[in-house]
Amino acid sequence: MNAKTHIAADTAGAAEACAARTLALLEAALGGRDFATLAVSGGHTPQLLFQKMAARRFEWSRLHVFWVDERCVPPEDPASNYKLAKDNLIALAHIPERNVHRIVGEIAPKEAATRYINEIRQFFGLGSGEKPVFDVAQCGMGPDGHTASLFPGDPLIHDREGIAAAVFAPQFHQWRVTLLPGTLLATRHILYLVDGADKAETLRAVLNEPMQPDKYPAQVIGENAEWFVDGEAGGLLK
Repeated sequence: MNAKTHIAADTAGAAEACAARTLALLEAALGGRDFATLAVSGGHTPQLLFQKMAARRFEWSRLHVFWVDERCVPPEDPASNYKLAKDNLIALAHIPERNVHRIVGEIAPKEAATRYINEIRQFFGLGSGEKPVFDVAQCGMGPDGHTASLFPGDPLIHDREGIAAAVFAPQFHQWRVTLLPGTLLATRHILYLVDGADKAETLRAVLNEPMQPDKYPAQVIGENAEWFVDGEAGGLLK
């Protein structure tokens, strides 16, 4: 895989570099139109990234925020990806509420997926079969190689037609809503932020081994991405 990889000494350095790159790409997008679009992920890793982004100068009123995936929980739940972004980016940067396009995790998963798809279609003015084109998608990777909420062995890994879908993650006993590979592959820029020694072997395999997307879903979109990793996660990379 010929992905571009940036290895920082620590998590803070990786987050700082990823924040700078994210905002540079969004700034460039604003040069051609009135708004820019960012799809964000959840988990523990992006918290510092969001804080570093919020601390920088940017025309936040022109940014529209979407989600790569969401857990099917209420928006105030500590597990909510929306809450993570709300507390660490949206509130701190004063992004207008009208620019926030959350996945409604507190309703039935399939209904939440349909509602999210319809909001995306309306925002981008999509016709039948068309995909949205986000300016930047911020993604993460789990120790098992999952990305978004696309887990090893899930048939959705091969879905290039749909925009988003509800998915059950058996290892977490949890429903989620996730963007699908076709949507992520249509994104202009995909940036991964990965930290921790527990991801080092998987990251090595994702970036260096032949394509095995059923085993390592992150390979599906990782080839077209920039990777920002800390020294522990990148310890096995050459």
